[in-house]
Amino acid sequence: MNLLESIIERAKADKQRIVLPEGTEERTLRAADLILSNGIADIILLGDEQSIKESAKKMGLNNIDKATIVNPKEHTKKKEYTDLLVEIRKNKGMTFEKASSLVEDPLYLACLMIKNGDADGEIAGAQNTTGDVLRPALQIIKTLPGVKVVSGAFIMFTQTPQYGENGILLFADCAVMPNPNAEELASIAVSSAKTMQSLVNVEPRIAMLSFSTKGSADHEMVDKVREATDLAKKMDSNLLIDGELQADAALVPSVGSSKAPGSLIAGKANVLVFPSLESGNIGYKLVQRLGNAQAVGPVLQGMAAPINDLSRGCSVEDIYNMVAITANQAIGLKKN
Repeated sequence: MNLLESIIERAKADKQRIVLPEGTEERTLRAADLILSNGIADIILLGDEQSIKESAKKMGLNNIDKATIVNPKEHTKKKEYTDLLVEIRKNKGMTFEKASSLVEDPLYLACLMIKNGDADGEIAGAQNTTGDVLRPALQIIKTLPGVKVVSGAFIMFTQTPQYGENGILLFADCAVMPNPNAEELASIAVSSAKTMQSLVNVEPRIAMLSFSTKGSADHEMVDKVREATDLAKKMDSNLLIDGELQADAALVPSVGSSKAPGSLIAGKANVLVFPSLESGNIGYKLVQRLGNAQAVGPVLQGMAAPINDLSRGCSVEDIYNMVAITANQAIGLKKN
C-alpha cells in the first residue's frame, strides 16, 4: 500500500466532516461524488441546493444526495453564525450588519461552521485565490498556540527512492510566506515536522536549505537560516534538524558526509525547508515538471483547524486527495 492509499484508508476508518465552500464548481462536485461513493469523508457542500442537484444530474453524479447541502444565504444557523462572528471580531469593530453579510460568503461560512464544531476541515481554492481562502481562516480559525505563521507544504512523490523517505519528501514553504524572517522560518520548520509525522507517519529529518553548507559562504541570507535553525531547536528540542545545508548536502549521503561531517541530517533529510517562498515554489515546480514527480498540496500548516488551499488549475484527483489529507489532519489534531 502506497502513502496516498494509506492516507485514504485512515480517512475511511475515522470519517471527518469536510466542508467544500465552492459547492457548485464542477470539479468540486465530481470529487465530492467520488468521496461520498468511496466513504472517505462526510461532505458539506455550500451553495444553492437546487443548482447543486441540477448540476449533479447533468453530470451523471449519483452520490451528491449523500452530502449535506447548506445554502449560505438561507439556513437555520445563520443568526447563530452571525453572532459568533461578531463575538470573534468585536475588537476589530465587527457589527451585526457586517457579520450578517459576511456569513453569506461561503468562505466565511465554512470557517464559522468549523469554529462552531459543525465541520472538521475545509478545502477551497478551485475558484478562489489563496488570499481569499486564508483571510477568513486567519480571522476566525487562527493559528495553533505558539505558531507564528501559516505556511504551505507539498508532499513530493519522486521517482528517486534513494532520497528522502523511499522517494517521498516534504517541501516548505511553497505557497504562503514570501520572505520569512528567522523566527518565521523556524516556525515553518516546526510545522513541517508535524505535517511529515502526521501524514507520512515517519520521523521527520529536517534540512534548513541555503546556498551555503556549514559556513561555506557568509551572507545575511545565510545568517537567517542559521538563526532559524537554532530557534527551531529551542522551539522543539526533539527535532532532528540541521542547517544551513545546500540541497545536495541535505539529500546525497556522500555529499553530506563530505560537506557536513558528523551531521545527523546531511544526506538523510526527508523535509526540506526553503529560505524563501520564491525558492520553495520554484523548487517544487522544477522537481514536479523536470523530475516527473507528483506534488500533492499545498497542505496549509499552522492553522488551529485544517484549512487547505487548492490551485485554481487543480484536477478532480487533486481535490479528492486533498479531502483525504484534510481528514487526516483533523484526525491528528483531535488526538493531540
